[in-house]
Amino acid sequence: MAAQDAAVDTASGTAESTVDSVREREIAGEQVHLDQVYRRLEEKIHEAEFLMNDAAKRGQVGTPGALAERDAQVFRAGVHLNRLNNEFEDFLFGRIDLLLGQDGKKGPDGAYTSIDPAEDAVRPDGTADIAETLHIGRIGVLDSDYSPLVIDWRAPAAAPFYRSTPVDPGRVVRRRVIRSKGRKVLGVEDDLMRPELRATLNGAELPVIGDGALMAALGQARSHTMRDIVASIQAEQDMVIRAPAASVTYVEGGPGTGKTAVALHRAAYLLYQDRRRYSGGILIVSPTPLLVSYTEGVLPSLGEEGQVAIRAVGNLVDGAEATEYDDPAIARIKGSSRMLHVLRRAARGALEGPGEQQSRRSRRRGGEQLALGEQAPQPHPAQRLRVVAFGARIELEGEELRRIRQTVLGGTAPVNLLRPRARRLLLDALWSKSAAAGRAGDVSRGDPELAAELRSSFDDDITSEDAFIAFLDAWWPELTPRGVLAAMADEKRLGRWARRVLNQGEVRRLARSLARAADGAFSVHDVALLDELETLLGAPARPKRKREYDPLDALTGLEELMPHREETQRERAERLALERTEYAHVIVDEAQDLTPMQWRMVGRRGRTATWTVVGDPAQSSWSDPDEAAEARDEALGSRPRRRFELTVNYRNPAEIAELAARVLALAMPGMKSPAAVRSTGVEPRFAVVRDGDLARTVREEAARLLDRVDGTVGVVVAMRRREQAARWLAELGDRVVALGSLEAKGLEYDATVVVSPAEIADESPAGLRVLYVALTRATQQLTVVSGDRDEPDAAGVPDLLRE
Repeated sequence: MAAQDAAVDTASGTAESTVDSVREREIAGEQVHLDQVYRRLEEKIHEAEFLMNDAAKRGQVGTPGALAERDAQVFRAGVHLNRLNNEFEDFLFGRIDLLLGQDGKKGPDGAYTSIDPAEDAVRPDGTADIAETLHIGRIGVLDSDYSPLVIDWRAPAAAPFYRSTPVDPGRVVRRRVIRSKGRKVLGVEDDLMRPELRATLNGAELPVIGDGALMAALGQARSHTMRDIVASIQAEQDMVIRAPAASVTYVEGGPGTGKTAVALHRAAYLLYQDRRRYSGGILIVSPTPLLVSYTEGVLPSLGEEGQVAIRAVGNLVDGAEATEYDDPAIARIKGSSRMLHVLRRAARGALEGPGEQQSRRSRRRGGEQLALGEQAPQPHPAQRLRVVAFGARIELEGEELRRIRQTVLGGTAPVNLLRPRARRLLLDALWSKSAAAGRAGDVSRGDPELAAELRSSFDDDITSEDAFIAFLDAWWPELTPRGVLAAMADEKRLGRWARRVLNQGEVRRLARSLARAADGAFSVHDVALLDELETLLGAPARPKRKREYDPLDALTGLEELMPHREETQRERAERLALERTEYAHVIVDEAQDLTPMQWRMVGRRGRTATWTVVGDPAQSSWSDPDEAAEARDEALGSRPRRRFELTVNYRNPAEIAELAARVLALAMPGMKSPAAVRSTGVEPRFAVVRDGDLARTVREEAARLLDRVDGTVGVVVAMRRREQAARWLAELGDRVVALGSLEAKGLEYDATVVVSPAEIADESPAGLRVLYVALTRATQQLTVVSGDRDEPDAAGVPDLLRE
């Protein structure tokens, strides 16, 4: 028996040794190819550096044409050099081994274009030869003979790497994921797409290494920044990434389905496919600054940057940054489409300053008997216009001025753009009251030109008076969005503007909240109001800024040749990037959270754009999804929609997904949660606050998870506890992060502590959906801490999470 065991052990050891030797041989083979790729990259870097130096020499010629050519060449070479100098951990990450195709056509990347195998690619005995091997990487690399060393992951030839499955393998026999760091290959993981075949490559049978690349990727520890999924994109995700860009692509998917990653990869893909079309820029809108900082490193790692702007909803307006959070009641008021009516009235009503209103009230008291010692009220400067023209005084009183203002405001044009019309009507009114108007009437019958000259002289005389200029500035001032928002903090004025739109309680709460915004402390909802006001007010025409002096012009004599040189292509690109308010393509991440007013703000940035809208109704934190959907449809217009659904949860193990599904059933009965692809065998842990000390309990549970995972631990609390929780956890180090329930959207951690589900659920009408989000952030372990409000049972399970 012992001899038999020894024989088995020997056989097992021999098998393991054989597997290890095959693995090492395959890694060595991939290393040879990677070395060849880097040698070619170094050659390309030298070529780019040569172009940079050559461009610098062209600038010494001194002719306008040479300088313009220099600028363009330096720009192109600089971009290329920047891309080549970026060495990523897994520059080369994939490989596919393919059967012979139906035709011999090659694409621009040097790979054969055929999707389906040739009829004779597989022999009757079930054997086949590998006809083509493609390596997949972050950017394409050709050798000196223009044969592909690396296929760009966005190229059509790379699509089978993502879309091939055992059910629909196409030409793919083996798919390999290559793990590398810098210039060293660390390992390979293979998936066999045609297990029924015995395929050979260069006369040797095709080996298969590892247990599957996807499971290996899912098990990696998380950091505080998002990794791209370019090496592990699955078929349904790839369908979205490569979908045609025309009109609107709408993508729904539950937690962990990779919506955010798909959105980022889609931006890189669209730029690769049609860079000229998307030179107008791609805007990615994220719900929170945390998610922006989490994701902003992905695009450079995919070989794209510069043409894509990632912005939080609260950072879409230049000069305004959302740093505050509104309580749910205030957020519902500010986010509702009702605010549009209030803002329209405020934009016009703000022309009438508080002093002007006080003056009108004082005049109403004019007929009343004044108290002993009380002085007669003086009119506000903007309530009476007195000028002298042709030696005579002319006056316009309050009622006349009010009628003129109402006439000017009768249209829908932005308020600031109406100032020239207001000025013209004031002059018309003054002219009609002047003696010169009568004389001009008599003159016009005999000499119209002389009458016109008389009127022109009158206008020049009036408009040069300091009194007229000062009056116009006070009566029709240039309004700013911040100024109007500050005016809305006056409860009495806001009450007039919000009449029949908001009730008195809403007016009071809104005015108090806007007083904070008047001091520059904006919430994400205030930013949408600022953007709406910017549209309603309009920006007055500004004089063109003079071009800055360039010493090179003087040195080359270009200043004399072209005193007003046109900006170069690079200067124009940089200027447009800074000034850009509209984009060629807009991607909205976590779209279900946008309020109606935020949809209006985002819509203005994509009036002529194509769109990708990514969201999940089950995760919506907005209390009225139907109202938001109406605003979304208005922003997207009549463009056709193309819909996709992501159905697989790659983030959460089944044990966590099952617990979260209980909350989903309460939040949205009948809604199906995505299917988890893996199980860890680790059930969620339930803890109860010990000795009434919530801070200590949360800290101990977070520390416990730090010992059990290699990556990050997120602690999710109700929004009102954010700052408290940060203090509780400060001593645990950088691997632990405290965040409010509304900040957790789109983020993921190795382990998560969710504190008091009842507090999170009771925060707002959408609280159960917010709790569902909080419970689906962990990739490995979840702990739920319950307080008294959670009514935990004997096992510590809160009432909201019990079956």
